[in-house]
Amino acid sequence: MGGGRRLMLREVQLAPSLPLQEDFVYHWKAITHYYIETSDDKAPVTDTNIPSHLDQMLGILLQEEREREFGVTGPCMEYLLHHKILETLYTLGKADCPPGMRQQVLVFYTKLLGRIQQPLLPHINVHRPVQKLIRLCGEVLATPTENEEIQFLCIVCAKLKQNPYLVNFFLENKLKSLASKGTADVISEDTSKGQGQDSLSTDTGQSCQPEELSGATGLEHAELDDEPPHQLDDLSTSLDNLTVTSLPEATVIRPNQDYNLVNSLLNLTRSPDGRIAVKACEGLMLLVSLPEPAAARCLTQSTCLCELLTDRLASLYKALPQSVDPLDIETVEAINWGLDSYSHKEDASAFPGKRALISFLSWFDYCDQLIKEAQKTAAVALAKAVHERFFIGVMEPQLMQTSEMGILTSTALLHRIVRQVTSDVLLQEMVFFILGEQREPETLAEISRHPLRHRLIEHCDHISDEISIMTLRMFEHLLQKPNEHILYNLVLRNLEERNYTEYKPVCPEDKDVVENGLIAGAVDLEEDPLFTDISPDNTLSNQEWLSSSPPATPDHPKNDGKTEVHKIVNSFLCLVPDEAKSSYHVEGTGYDTYLRDAHRQFRDYCAICLRWEWPGSPKALEKCNLEATFFEGHFLKVLFDRMGRILDQPYDVNLQVTSVLSRLSLFPHPHIHEYLLDPYVNLASGCRSLFSVIVRVVGDLMVRIQRIQDFTPKLLLVRKRLLGLEPEGPIIDHITLLEGVIVLEEFCKELAAIAFVKYHASSTP
Repeated sequence: MGGGRRLMLREVQLAPSLPLQEDFVYHWKAITHYYIETSDDKAPVTDTNIPSHLDQMLGILLQEEREREFGVTGPCMEYLLHHKILETLYTLGKADCPPGMRQQVLVFYTKLLGRIQQPLLPHINVHRPVQKLIRLCGEVLATPTENEEIQFLCIVCAKLKQNPYLVNFFLENKLKSLASKGTADVISEDTSKGQGQDSLSTDTGQSCQPEELSGATGLEHAELDDEPPHQLDDLSTSLDNLTVTSLPEATVIRPNQDYNLVNSLLNLTRSPDGRIAVKACEGLMLLVSLPEPAAARCLTQSTCLCELLTDRLASLYKALPQSVDPLDIETVEAINWGLDSYSHKEDASAFPGKRALISFLSWFDYCDQLIKEAQKTAAVALAKAVHERFFIGVMEPQLMQTSEMGILTSTALLHRIVRQVTSDVLLQEMVFFILGEQREPETLAEISRHPLRHRLIEHCDHISDEISIMTLRMFEHLLQKPNEHILYNLVLRNLEERNYTEYKPVCPEDKDVVENGLIAGAVDLEEDPLFTDISPDNTLSNQEWLSSSPPATPDHPKNDGKTEVHKIVNSFLCLVPDEAKSSYHVEGTGYDTYLRDAHRQFRDYCAICLRWEWPGSPKALEKCNLEATFFEGHFLKVLFDRMGRILDQPYDVNLQVTSVLSRLSLFPHPHIHEYLLDPYVNLASGCRSLFSVIVRVVGDLMVRIQRIQDFTPKLLLVRKRLLGLEPEGPIIDHITLLEGVIVLEEFCKELAAIAFVKYHASSTP
């Protein structure tokens, strides 16, 4: 008989719609009769005709839709909706009877939702069983049905992406709220009559319903017209007696069972199968990107998505070893949240904790990308959750500890995620975490107002050189991030009033300091080939470069910009006395290399800062509160203190301190330029600038040089060793001081190059 019915299906295209409905009912009855007649429920579903009947039912529904106008529901679809066929299939799938039935049900749901064009999810007899089936997904990891589960969940997500309002069926507690959305009216009239009271008074079906196991309700209506009563009782009894195997659940807490689409996807992100995990992550990304603001709010405020994302982040962070080599943290390969297929056995560069580190960085990258793709309100909520539950709850205690090894590891991890973050919203929260939100000028009395900021800046001058270097590197990368609050909080808020200056007329004696801006032995830039290299053709227009020149003084007019730049450049180049210079003895260490680097870096910084609308010139002195007590701020204080000890610090520390200071001086803000790069600024009493700090160092150097025998030959030897031009040999006396002198000379050349490039950019027509 089955063969005859299948033959009839092939001929049905030429028959009227009634036989199509009869055929649909026949295939459904064939499935229900199996449960009434079978005595062996251990045989796999693939040994029965159930898969074939389900395929035929789906084919009939698709054919019916093709033969009708779009939006018109045919009798077969009405039958499926009215008789709760999906509810019954869900019950059979949950019981997995016969074995493999869950897989068949998942495939049927997926194909039905994916191939039928008319909107099905608004129907209560569709979205309620869909919600129940969602709950089954991800309960157990690495099950045979994982692939079907993720395909089903992804098709639901895709449907929500097409019609974002549908998310209300899955993310709100009561269906009556849907009436205001105008979606309740799409439920068919018959369904509304039969289930109207139920749909308004019950939960959306996510909590366990009695019919989940009985299935009787879903079949009584289906068979009332043409089934004998005893057969109905037999089928109901068969369904009641189905044993639902209780499998061990995946170890994921479900704090809010009302929103299982999110929970199931989150569970499947932990699948051992990388492809399943990636699809689950993509499903979540699709949900948070839904454009409807109400949906985004509902997703983040009424689900556990934020908590579970951040809890996973926290648990992966806590799984890291207490001590990881900072170099390993910095150099571990680029992390992609996609396929995480690391194999310890195949890795020649493996180190203890590498697997855990990659897992943490991979999940952080996913959170970063999720926030980057999310709808605005969802992005803010997710980022704030990461801030509160992970940054403050997990990372801050590690960064505030006193163990040097712990400080080093936690700072290296902070440095890594500062480098890695790309989402503007997450970056903002990270900046507030590290620096706080304060924007008023700092005072020495309130230097520790934001404890973490205070501690991290103090770590820049830590007794451990490793901690100092790592923290300085973290700040250096932080300064390169496109966020205005970073520089403002660290530096600019303290320079707003220009109260580091003292307004006074220039004394005639000042002219003796520098003769017309030129000092004997200084580089003549008009003869320098680099002067023509940085020509108007090679620079951006004035509109693209932010003007950052300090104001001309009465005795130093800026006619064409060249005189002023000569003075400043030569002031820096001539700071280190000739007897302490060694670069002119070694080829390739000239000033020109710094010019090229400064030109490129300044252009990059201008591109970052352009949208911050910084002023093109300093705030007028008459509008500044010059009477206010000046404090350079905690960050510059520590940097200046370290700079002042450059002759007594290790080479690597000096390189990092000068690197951060040169980064700061590159910013195209007129106050930063004036304070860090203008040797002629009239400093107020008790104030210091970068130039004045270096002048003090040079003064100390001149005294100490006299005490060192063969200073110049030793200095040249140290430079050649640092450059690898000479093999390592016997330890040289005063090695720390000699290396400090070399760094000082190079730093002055770098500052001169930056000043020249910034001046030239601002004066280019």
